[in-house]
Amino acid sequence: MGAPRPAAKAPPNRKSTTLRCLFELDSVAHDAPLPPPSADAEVDELLSSISRCADPTLESPSQQQEVKRQQLSRVLSAVRGATRPLDDTAWPPLVFMLSANLFRPLPPPASPCLPPDLYEEDGPAMSLAPTWPHLHIVYDILAALVASADAKVLRRHLDRAFLRGLLALFQSEDPRERDRLKNVFHQLYSKLASDRSFMRKSMNNVLLRYVFDGERHYGIGELLEIWGSIINGFAVPLKEEHRLFLTRVLLPLHKPRGIGAYHRQLSYCVSQFVHKEPGLGEEVVKGILKHWPVTNCQKEVLLLGELEDLLESLDPPQFEKLAPPLCARIARCSNSASSQVAERALYVWNSERFVKMASQSWEQVLPGIVECIERNLRWHWSKSVQHLTTSVKSMLEEMEPVLYSRYQLELGHKESVMIQEETKRKIRWERLEMAGCSRSHGERKPTQTFTSLSESEAVTKINTGAPKHQGVPNL
Repeated sequence: MGAPRPAAKAPPNRKSTTLRCLFELDSVAHDAPLPPPSADAEVDELLSSISRCADPTLESPSQQQEVKRQQLSRVLSAVRGATRPLDDTAWPPLVFMLSANLFRPLPPPASPCLPPDLYEEDGPAMSLAPTWPHLHIVYDILAALVASADAKVLRRHLDRAFLRGLLALFQSEDPRERDRLKNVFHQLYSKLASDRSFMRKSMNNVLLRYVFDGERHYGIGELLEIWGSIINGFAVPLKEEHRLFLTRVLLPLHKPRGIGAYHRQLSYCVSQFVHKEPGLGEEVVKGILKHWPVTNCQKEVLLLGELEDLLESLDPPQFEKLAPPLCARIARCSNSASSQVAERALYVWNSERFVKMASQSWEQVLPGIVECIERNLRWHWSKSVQHLTTSVKSMLEEMEPVLYSRYQLELGHKESVMIQEETKRKIRWERLEMAGCSRSHGERKPTQTFTSLSESEAVTKINTGAPKHQGVPNL
């Protein structure tokens, strides 16, 4: 008989083995780290997103605008999340995309009939940028690039034409855009040391065109805010270039009627100069008095506050020179028909610095002050102004009782003389009118008329040549 067959083995449990293998493979797959994407793949993806965002068209469907917003967000995430400097191949298309979206025609002003120097922040509604959902992301991308890039890279890819384009965007009416521009432009100024002189001159040109050409501009306050931080970093003693900027640019900015839109920033810039060099205080005060308004009450109130703040930075030797013009201006403002201007001028007497300055030149300034105080007490329509004037008078009488009484008597004598002169002037005019009327009804000599005579000869002719029976009085 043949050899016995081997016993058949039981079939292996293939189902349990397969599940175990699958579980082990899945565990290994989850535990193993994914390979990092290559640098070329990241750059290609970034360039693809940039190319889709380079179209600044505004009339695209809402779905395409949403796609563009998503692509811009991806670019922003790639720039912010970069662990190494941005590749040089990505800079040119990125700068082109930023220029295409930012440098655009600005919308027309919301109030085209309003003069440029009457613009104020609390005025009519401003026209906002319709593409702001995209623009704010573009500004974020630019800010992230400037913050993360090296100064050499910025100089290589952001030329002066790009800087001029950013400066031109300060004309936008949208305050959100001007605020982003202010931050980005200041960051560029701090990094591009070789272009600082160019940036300062460009900003100066904008301010000068606004003052002397009447150009409409809405970003004066933001530009002055940038200048405030720049002035704060000036070294002492100041350069001649910086002093010229104060006298030729900042002081003339007190002239436009729309100063209320940027006065806070302007006052800060001027005060920084005086803090660094107190000797400039005399020139600053005289420059402000030179551009004093005539009919703009709101501007007068602003300038009075600025002068009061500047007094805290002046040196005592300057008081004697500035006391006469400054006290004369304060006195005239206290007689203003506007109660706001008059009250603000009278409140200046609460400043110990101002009282100390005036006390050094009582002989020169007190006569005009006494005249304005007495005029307010007699004629001003506002009860509050009269009450404040009474307080100032009481303070001055306590400080200088003899001088105040003497100048008050001189004022009374001066007023009586003026009344007498006015009476005599009226009598003369009445006599001339009577002489003219009587002469027109009498006989006229054909050889000579009053029209051919001078004024003095006509008066003499009336006094001597007229017949007495005509009743012409003698002058």
